[in-house]
Amino acid sequence: PPAGSESLSRRCSCHLVTMASLCTSALRTTRVAALSSAATNARRGVLSVPCKTRKSGLALCSSRSVSTMAVDLDFDSEVFTKELVQLDNTEEYVVRGGRDKFVGLAKAFETVKTIGVIGWGSQAPAQSQNLRDSIQEAGVDTKVMIGLRPGSKSFEEARAVGFTEEDGTLGEVFDVIKQSDLVVLLISDAAQAKLYPQILEAMKPGATLGLSHGFLLGVLNAEGEKFRSDISVVAVCPKGMGPSVRRLYEQGKEVNGAGINASFAVHQDCDGKATDIALGWAVALGAPFTFATTLEMEYRSDIFGERGILLGAVHGIVESLYRRYTAKGMAEEDAFNNTVEAITGVISPMISKTGIKSVYEALSEEGKKEFAVAYSASYKPAIDILMECYEDVQYGNEIRSVVLAGSRFSSSTPGIPDLPMGVIDQTDMWKIGEGVRAKRTDDSAPFNPFTAGVYCATMMAQIDVLIAKGHSFSEVCNESVIEAVDSLNPYMHARGVAFMVDNCSTTARLGSRKWAPRFDYNLSQQAYPAVDADSGVDEELMAAFLNHRVHNALAECAKLRPPVDIAVTATSQGVRPELRQTA
Repeated sequence: PPAGSESLSRRCSCHLVTMASLCTSALRTTRVAALSSAATNARRGVLSVPCKTRKSGLALCSSRSVSTMAVDLDFDSEVFTKELVQLDNTEEYVVRGGRDKFVGLAKAFETVKTIGVIGWGSQAPAQSQNLRDSIQEAGVDTKVMIGLRPGSKSFEEARAVGFTEEDGTLGEVFDVIKQSDLVVLLISDAAQAKLYPQILEAMKPGATLGLSHGFLLGVLNAEGEKFRSDISVVAVCPKGMGPSVRRLYEQGKEVNGAGINASFAVHQDCDGKATDIALGWAVALGAPFTFATTLEMEYRSDIFGERGILLGAVHGIVESLYRRYTAKGMAEEDAFNNTVEAITGVISPMISKTGIKSVYEALSEEGKKEFAVAYSASYKPAIDILMECYEDVQYGNEIRSVVLAGSRFSSSTPGIPDLPMGVIDQTDMWKIGEGVRAKRTDDSAPFNPFTAGVYCATMMAQIDVLIAKGHSFSEVCNESVIEAVDSLNPYMHARGVAFMVDNCSTTARLGSRKWAPRFDYNLSQQAYPAVDADSGVDEELMAAFLNHRVHNALAECAKLRPPVDIAVTATSQGVRPELRQTA
């Protein structure tokens, strides 16, 4: 097949969309070269040509210069109104959320009498409570249950927020799965990879499997397996960590809803109800807008994104810059202010409200020159790692890495101890940060143009990789920008890098730890020495940045942004217990 193509097959009974199997090693060599060229074209603004979609589902767009084909999804709902949005010169359909949409939950869930939320990690506490609260507000006769493994410490956490054995809303995993019409599977990815045969076997015929991550599809593809044909398979994937999903839902009660954007996918639809069930789920979670994707494109962008600018890259950026600034004589507190505080306190809020280009435009003429030097030196070292990371996800390497890491938490190898994840905030830098936050005022964070140039270059490199790989603009904007500045960076602003990373999923936490040092290394070994050698400004690269199509797309996404900024509290019940402060 041509480089980047995806094959489609249809099953009459289930309208099953199956993405192509992993390419052979021979094809991979060709694709890697083509995608390197595609990334360059994306950077220059030469992107895929929009196409019209078919109402029956998925259509593949043609492309002039990008070797991967953009996937453009249309969908139909009998309950919720889809809205056409123009993201630069491409068109996509979205569904707006809000508490006024809860009236549609009764019809969306008319065949769903029991929703079983399985697990209690980053997403499950938030999603279960949001679903329960929205369903109660809508007056819908659907029960939300929590399924946990026997002996789990999470039973107490679930009871603390109102799920109990006495009222039938808390039980053992497989008992809950057997009862559920919608199984929302939120256990860790490694656990899904291990337990999926038993989970699928326990589901009722005609039930719906709900995923918030496409990881399981990657596992099935790698193992040559498929989902049962007599169930529906959908995904609703909030573009933010679980604590953000809950926190913004709570904050939005007075303004007709605020929350975290979500993507949705319908992988199998056995009874024609899957789209409305998925959209009802997204609306009940509080998503301000929900956009369509596929399970495969979701897990690629999600696993890749959290290893990139969402978690891993920003960690690597601030560590490398902190060392650079202190080595050049900057005081430690000033260095923390000019790295972490500059990104979380100044740059992120600016990007959230007015876009990436506004960061550059807000600088003085001298600041713009410093930004351009940093951007020019950092873009290529960043995109080098990002292309490698994406392809490790695309071809299954990163999925396998997560599964193997999970097996090392409890070692089965004689002579090797258990190897759980270690801490990531014990260096002097993060101890200095505690003091900086204690002294913080509303205007204490500096607007450092060099830091801004490095951060924006890495963000733009991630955008270009996702575009080159055929992702929709909604997915690109959410997985590279909106999730970073509206959901994740506020947690680093509140209490440091571990508070951000370790409130996320196990897969995200593992990926951040693995890839952050790679960004640190490339920037320290390539970008900063180039700056010190007076490499100057790459005028073509800067022109591509200033004229990039993503700026128009982000401006449209900003119109869908909720009017509430997340207020992160250390004592919030949404954060992991081990990270929670009591005062």
